[in-house]
Amino acid sequence: MRFAAVADIHGNALALEAVLADIHAQGISDIVNLGDHLSGPLEARRTADILMGLDLPSVRGNHDRYLIEQAESAMNSWEHDAFGQLTSAHLDWLRTQPPTLVWRGEVFMCHATPGDDNSYWLEDVSPDGIVHLKPLDDIEALAEGIGQSLILCGHSHLPRAVRLSDGRMIVNPGSVGGPAYDDDKPFYHKVEAGTPLASYAILDKSPAGWQAAFRLVAYDHMAMSRLAASRGRDDWASGLATGWLAPPATSSIAR
Repeated sequence: MRFAAVADIHGNALALEAVLADIHAQGISDIVNLGDHLSGPLEARRTADILMGLDLPSVRGNHDRYLIEQAESAMNSWEHDAFGQLTSAHLDWLRTQPPTLVWRGEVFMCHATPGDDNSYWLEDVSPDGIVHLKPLDDIEALAEGIGQSLILCGHSHLPRAVRLSDGRMIVNPGSVGGPAYDDDKPFYHKVEAGTPLASYAILDKSPAGWQAAFRLVAYDHMAMSRLAASRGRDDWASGLATGWLAPPATSSIAR
């Protein structure tokens, strides 16, 4: 069993197209999608059209939920940037996606954690804003009751794999389209991949168990950076250009 997992595309159609091409070049036809497909100042409509055409097994992320649950006037900048590009058909497609999904009986999928689409599963944030690996006991507590040997999550935009003490594995494939952001919950922090490349994971089940390989894919990230800058989103422009957030004049926290 060999397949690819993508997450946190955030409307970055160019990154998605590059990742899809790379997946095809690896001879992989099965892909699963872990949510946060569209929100951001990039190409939400084109991204939605691509994903709807692929009809991938997908779960709903917190930003997907915001797009379908919040009034436009109440949306933060990430959703507001995307909402105006979307049709009712795109929003109806988001509404069909479940918060969790078991794929082929062997893979548990969620966006963030099984019970909360807006909390990190594998990371903690310290009061001084340092993002670090969560203690194993805390990670395992969130996996109680999940019988599948492979668990997939996204949300933190950081590629990571954690082997649980019972042999199950949790994998975050990283972000296809958003290599850097800041957030104020639970404490102000930045997540920075340190590279503008698009990230995804290949999962392979062998006689020894599941294996994960992370791939970083080059694409015309500067085109997306310029698009973000043209829409007044300097934070996005910096992250897309470099994988780091330049010190902002004012914070634009949106998660």
